Amino acid sequence: MIKIVFCLRRLPGLSPEQFHDHWRNQHAPLVRACAPALNIVRYVQSRGVFDPRLQGAIDVRGPRDAPYDGIAEVWWESLDAALAAGSTAEGRSAGRRLLEDERRFIDLANSPIMYADETVVVGG
Repeated sequence: MIKIVFCLRRLPGLSPEQFHDHWRNQHAPLVRACAPALNIVRYVQSRGVFDPRLQGAIDVRGPRDAPYDGIAEVWWESLDAALAAGSTAEGRSAGRRLLEDERRFIDLANSPIMYADETVVVGG
């Protein structure tokens, strides 16, 4: 398996509530609809939890950047499956639709993306 880890920051001018509402109620169904054309086998949204009781664990690490609003993870069966998604007209169209929607709520220039393979250390 290979996945994208997409660390999301909302567009300036959007409240956290507006960002999360769009991400959950507009973008997630769009990803679900585009998944077959893009060979996506799993999509997970992780919303940031901002609770003052957790701040000590954050502060001790000394981050300099604002926190992410969430993390999206997209899985494919293999690197070849991920690459194949862009080789069809249907896949390219689906990718454009997703990017067009992302521009409505994600600060793309400040939301890094990384392809990764996963090693489970604890749990299943």
